[in-house]
Amino acid sequence: MEKKRKKTLVLLDAHAILHRAFHALPNFTSPKGEPTGALYGFTAFLLKVIRELKPDYIAACYDLPEPTFRKITYEQYKGKRPKMDDILVEQINRSRDILDVFKIPVYAEPGFEADDILGTIVEKNYPSNAGCEFVKKSKNREPRIIIASGDLDTLQLVKDDDVVVYTLSKGIKEAVIYNEDKVKERYGFEPKLLPDFKGLKGDPSDNIIGVPGIGDKTGGELIQKFGTIENIYKILKKDKTVLERAGIKPRTIKLLEENEEEAMFSKGLAEIRRDAPIKFSLKDCEWRKQFDVEKAKALFSDFGFRSLIQRINGGEPPKNKNEKDRQERKSKEKELRDRFKGTVPDKLFKEVELPLAKILSEMQERGILLDIPYLAKLSKEYHKELSRLEKKIWSLAGKNFNINSPKQVSEILFEKLDLSAKGMKKTRGGARSTNISVLNKLKGAHPIVEEIIHYRELSKLVSTYIDALPNMVDKAGRLHTTFDQAGTSTGRISSKEPNLQNIPKRTELGKKIRKAFISDKGFKLASFDYSQIELRVAAILSGDKKMIEVFKRGGDIHTAVASEVFNVSPDKVTSEMRRRAKIINFGIIYGMGINALRANMGCSREEAKIFYEEYFKDFRGMADYVERVKEFARKNGYTKTMFGRKRYFPEINSPIEYIRKEAERMAVNAPIQGTAADIIKMAMVRIDDFLKKNGIKAKARLLLQIHDELLFEIKNEDIERLIPQIAEIMEKVCKGDIPMEVNISLGKNWGDMVSWRQ
Repeated sequence: MEKKRKKTLVLLDAHAILHRAFHALPNFTSPKGEPTGALYGFTAFLLKVIRELKPDYIAACYDLPEPTFRKITYEQYKGKRPKMDDILVEQINRSRDILDVFKIPVYAEPGFEADDILGTIVEKNYPSNAGCEFVKKSKNREPRIIIASGDLDTLQLVKDDDVVVYTLSKGIKEAVIYNEDKVKERYGFEPKLLPDFKGLKGDPSDNIIGVPGIGDKTGGELIQKFGTIENIYKILKKDKTVLERAGIKPRTIKLLEENEEEAMFSKGLAEIRRDAPIKFSLKDCEWRKQFDVEKAKALFSDFGFRSLIQRINGGEPPKNKNEKDRQERKSKEKELRDRFKGTVPDKLFKEVELPLAKILSEMQERGILLDIPYLAKLSKEYHKELSRLEKKIWSLAGKNFNINSPKQVSEILFEKLDLSAKGMKKTRGGARSTNISVLNKLKGAHPIVEEIIHYRELSKLVSTYIDALPNMVDKAGRLHTTFDQAGTSTGRISSKEPNLQNIPKRTELGKKIRKAFISDKGFKLASFDYSQIELRVAAILSGDKKMIEVFKRGGDIHTAVASEVFNVSPDKVTSEMRRRAKIINFGIIYGMGINALRANMGCSREEAKIFYEEYFKDFRGMADYVERVKEFARKNGYTKTMFGRKRYFPEINSPIEYIRKEAERMAVNAPIQGTAADIIKMAMVRIDDFLKKNGIKAKARLLLQIHDELLFEIKNEDIERLIPQIAEIMEKVCKGDIPMEVNISLGKNWGDMVSWRQ
């Protein structure tokens, strides 16, 4: 009787594969000039996996750009790696299109690496704590999991022959499969001890320190003889002669004694997490049923992958192709659902996120008109200014040097000028850091410091916007950003390629850059900006009576807080008091503690503590709310916005205090910032409905969303009629005791807009 074939699930470590392909292959480009080297390697590897492994199910796991829990825990994690090449970033983003035509679902989670997503999926199918009984039964378990990767970090997940790693051994052509026996053959111990091994020897590629002085050989010997790091230290503390009798050198024992914390910490960094909050479904991974051969061929043709088109049929196309349009719509909806991963309730998803996807797509396609000649003039002006600043800095330094080189700046500041570096951070290479936080601490120590800060700020804006934007416009002179409605963990929309949400609003140069964004002929730009929306949301969520009363009577919240905190009547509040009150207001909703308030207010810790305590004494409702949110997050592991959007906090109960405090800080802010994000998304959908129903979308075109602001292009003859209607829709999104106010301004360009009054 023929033995039944065990079904197979292939998990693609997408980032690792793309990285390997990027460095292994030339910089190919598509017929349209798009970089495709990494994409070609990724696609070739995927087809190889399909051909050789014949998977029944496939899923892909990705890293996300935001900091992971490891980076938050240890700032230097992966710190020696160079900044990812923009060409690779572009291809990583584009690789999702390849997976889409193969109908392979993508899994990723903010705060976690792709390895942790892989570990979580493995855990769901083969629990690590299932015990011996499970191992006996696992021979009949399905599916067998094959992790397809570009490196060996995932070997710790290997389990018997049920979970194996299929890794590239040379370039992208040769691969090897590691089961448990193969791992033991290579390292001399079982896969689950690999984090302990890294905890001892470290990992230079990830900048994991390990125990200084212990390398592969000694680390391997210790693990082979004594097992886990915990066991090594248990023996060491009880009777270190056990180690001596086993042939461990006195020097190694001393290193272990001196570096216990480093060893434990390094193991924690190296250990793949298995508890990422993802919703994994094996059914979603049945790629064969949905795979669209024609779409794959069309995409490959766009990329110029002629040789790979011939290999597609190895992917076994679906028999059923009658409902392509319906399937495509369902696919896009599913991709969006997957990206929100259960953080958005059905009602919010159907009524807001789903229609918003089309609105954002239209905004991207529409773009915004750019004044290219004006930017050319600005470029000339500010390159002269940079040159002037450069000469001034050289004069103050007494020699010429590269101001863009952190190393050379460090040498000038700390060696030649001998400025105080006490308490200053060092870079990963051991040099003294010259990042902005360090430079701010050195302000006043020497005139060169302020000039370097000014030079850097100016240089960044010139290179990022003034010089870069003209090269990014289309033939009509319009600039197209990319909006990501699931780009942040709080629900805020993000912008990239280029990021148009980061252009400074209040600096002189920021305003000049904004002047380059202009309205089309016969139109004017109209800005609708929610006034203090996050503070209004904080008042609603906390139910603080004093805050609610201020907003109800149309008062100034910063003046009101200054009056309470500084114990003076509102008419006695000075501009400095109001400035400090503003910092306190936003500091509280962003979860700042006393030290952060001190730094932002420029006062002593004692003063900051008094202000902090006075605020919570005067605004009891807000104080209670902050504690309520923390307690809810500790109990449930997540927080919710007013409309049910969740954000998870896996570190909220961490035994490590600063990690726990950081999670608490984010937990306090998430419902406030998330609710504000929900409100503006709802406003965008309702405005679009209004314009569509009245057949006037061509008269009021939404161009940009900048967090709490919407930028429209409105026909001149319709301004007086449409502005109040759009503002009214925005103000009525959230009904209640606290009014939502919208500030409106109008102009021919984004930098020279004047307040509009009805």
